[in-house]
Amino acid sequence: MNLAIFGDQTIWIVARSTGVASLLALSLSLLSGMALRPKSLGWLSTNRAVSELHSYATVLWLPLGLVHVIAILLDPYAKVGLGDLVVPFRVSYGAFAIGLGTISVQLLVVVLIAAWSRTRLSRGQWLAFHRLSYLAFAAAFLHGVLSGTDLAYPWLAGIAWLVAAILAMFGLRRITHAIRPQAVPLRAERNAA
Repeated sequence: MNLAIFGDQTIWIVARSTGVASLLALSLSLLSGMALRPKSLGWLSTNRAVSELHSYATVLWLPLGLVHVIAILLDPYAKVGLGDLVVPFRVSYGAFAIGLGTISVQLLVVVLIAAWSRTRLSRGQWLAFHRLSYLAFAAAFLHGVLSGTDLAYPWLAGIAWLVAAILAMFGLRRITHAIRPQAVPLRAERNAA
């Protein structure tokens, strides 16, 4: 394949497009994962199509994210090295934005390893690791907003902010549900007395 299709911008275009596509796949994975929780959208929690979408989107963001990272590493203008994948905030430009991308990748690797190790983890351990995907999405979203130029397109910015708002709304709902004291059923109170 001739990489000179778009002149010297081919690698940059591949990096941009796979970055956006990976974020969209991660968004679908999170949204469908939230829909599978009975307390979020009960009527979707047992839907097989939603479960399949969650599995497919989860598998889809990985190669897209990997190609994004490889393209950025190969891009002579980005000047991102292998060390920047390990230690965030080291690049000479946009250190915060690029560092958020590094943190997102690292968190997603932890989530992926936990998913592969699910049978060896307790439910609580697995959930703790799995919930890191919310932080990974936040870091990836901010990485895209702060370092990318694609959100200059109003249609893409609108979709990105809408998805982020939906994820934030459901995420806050799940957090408040988790920290709210659970009501003791009336029967349990009577039996205790």
